[in-house]
Amino acid sequence: MELGMIGLGRMGTNLVRRLLRAGHPCVVYDLDPKAIQVLVNEGAIGTTSLEEFSHKLSPPRAAWMMLSAAVVDPLSAMRYGFGGHAEKTTTPKGGAS
Repeated sequence: MELGMIGLGRMGTNLVRRLLRAGHPCVVYDLDPKAIQVLVNEGAIGTTSLEEFSHKLSPPRAAWMMLSAAVVDPLSAMRYGFGGHAEKTTTPKGGAS
């Protein structure tokens, strides 16, 4: 199963690492390019925008947002403009407050 991860803090990064070790392809996005590069070096597919993120995921898309609770609601609203793919995207959310 392919999974996309938005938010590469401690929790998001470690979830992606576990998924990669289990053989699952992962597409990743974060505001910090260094966080993306760390996981690209470990086998993830890095993206530099949410639009690129949505295009690199294969339908049916599964995108996980692992974000601080302070930014989950504003980014949830972005789902509806998710590169025109919102109707085919599952978006579980996790966050720490």
